[in-house]
Amino acid sequence: MVRILLDEVEINLKEKEDFSWLKNYGKVFCVFDQQDSGNICFGVDDGENKKFIKYAGAKTINYKGDLEEAINRLKKSVKIYEDLQHDNLIKLIEHFQINNGYALIFEWVNGDNLHPHWKFNTYEKHNNINSPYFKHKHMNMKNRIESINKIFEFHKYVEEKGYVAIDLYDGSIMYDDKNHVTKICDIDLYNKGYLVNETGEEFWGSKRFKSPEEKTKSMIIDNKTNVYNLGALAFGLLGGELDRSFEKWEVDEKLYNIALKAVSEKKEDRYNSVLDFYNDWIRESRNYI
Repeated sequence: MVRILLDEVEINLKEKEDFSWLKNYGKVFCVFDQQDSGNICFGVDDGENKKFIKYAGAKTINYKGDLEEAINRLKKSVKIYEDLQHDNLIKLIEHFQINNGYALIFEWVNGDNLHPHWKFNTYEKHNNINSPYFKHKHMNMKNRIESINKIFEFHKYVEEKGYVAIDLYDGSIMYDDKNHVTKICDIDLYNKGYLVNETGEEFWGSKRFKSPEEKTKSMIIDNKTNVYNLGALAFGLLGGELDRSFEKWEVDEKLYNIALKAVSEKKEDRYNSVLDFYNDWIRESRNYI
């Protein structure tokens, strides 16, 4: 392992990498080097504006795949961010090839990731008062529902644009608890149209949010898969996550039944579309807003 110091911020990589180009964007004030995606991310500040920079090309500690694949995935994600521009999504400013890799520059988003695994283990995530997830779970219900509705609103738009969300989980969400702003921060793997699960259990995604088809080889991943993902997200933010009992659910039975239908094991028992799920959810959630 190699340790690199950038503006007093330490980075851990498998091999040395030249990040001198980051100086063009200001001072590095934070780094996210623990992802398993093959990307490394930075927060930089030029004194006037902060930016979020995502780079593929460095040999990160937790990535086990091919480096060229990581670079190509990030390149392909540019069109996804451009196609799915939305108020609830982080904004891509520019992108370019640098050294042997590729970089995406985004506007900085204030707030915290709801699944900061590099800071909090599973127990701490759910019990530490400083955990962003814990804070989100202990806000007043109006703010919680409004935050969740922003996530669902964006994914209704994703469906409208003909895309399917891949690797959607609480680590894809940023929340600013001071200004009550919710942003989706990672759509790198979203796909235009349906696709086939060619890797079985190894398909992208968190086990906490994956549908049966995301665990089974040769199954179709489509908008009904996203209905499941959004229902699972509702249980993660309003209930007992994988314990989907009503006893763990924090809002009313009508919303519980909507979420429960969304996470039906069989596709035919779920909502036919994200739009149908969204419309039912929004109608019943108005009581809390």
